[in-house]
This record gives sequence, structure tokens and C-alpha cells, in this order.
Amino acid sequence: MIPERQQLLEHVTFKTSRSGGKGGQHVNKVSSKVEVILNIPAAAFLSEEEKTLLMTRLAHRLDTGGNLHVIAQEDRSQLANKETAIEKLQALITNALKVEKPRKPTKVPKAVIRKRLENKQSTALKKEMRKRPRLF
Repeated sequence: MIPERQQLLEHVTFKTSRSGGKGGQHVNKVSSKVEVILNIPAAAFLSEEEKTLLMTRLAHRLDTGGNLHVIAQEDRSQLANKETAIEKLQALITNALKVEKPRKPTKVPKAVIRKRLENKQSTALKKEMRKRPRLF
């Protein structure tokens, strides 16, 4: 299940801090960097299977408490960074919950094998013709 924006906003916490980058003196006095934190085990809108799936697939992004951190500091505006961080979080959760279909192994067609071998043979013949003739 893909979480809706309202459900997500009810279960996340926001942290703001000063951001680096462009802005000159403006950067030193405004907290425009936004960090969105989602505690996956406490998220009520996720089922138990989805929680375990997120915990395994996003393990490299989680801290010891099972919190998922997403940071946005691209913009000079705190509001714009907040929107960006929420979109990033939604995309991250959506991609992690996507179930991939198992691949069905198939045979390589005989025509493809024949064509590859013919191509190899013609390339070898071309290269053979480029060589100097050897005198015995």
C-alpha cells in the first residue's frame, strides 16, 4: 500500500537546522535545512509485512531505533525544502514497497545462436584477410 500524504504527515517529525551552500549571510541566520524522520515500527498506516519489508530494504538508511531520515537542503526556503523532503520520503517508501515479478528463465533461440556464430565467423574472416600473406 502506498501511503497517502496526510497519513505520512501524521507520523513524521520535522527537524530544521542551518544549511550550507549559497545564500551568503542569509545562510548563517535562517534554518532552511529540513530533516524528516519516520519511525517505521510505530507507523500505523503500514501493515506488519510492509514494516518488515521496509526494515530490510531500507536498512542502510535506518538508525538503531528504526527511524528513517530524509534530508532536503536544496532550496533557500524552509517550506520548499519541507515539500521536497516529503516527496523524497514518499518516493523512497513507494520504491521499497514495490513488488517485483519473478523472472521466468527462457532459452536462447537457436536462430540467435546461429546468427551470433555466423557474425563471429565473418569477423574472424575479415581479420584474417587483413593480415599479410605468409610465404613458406
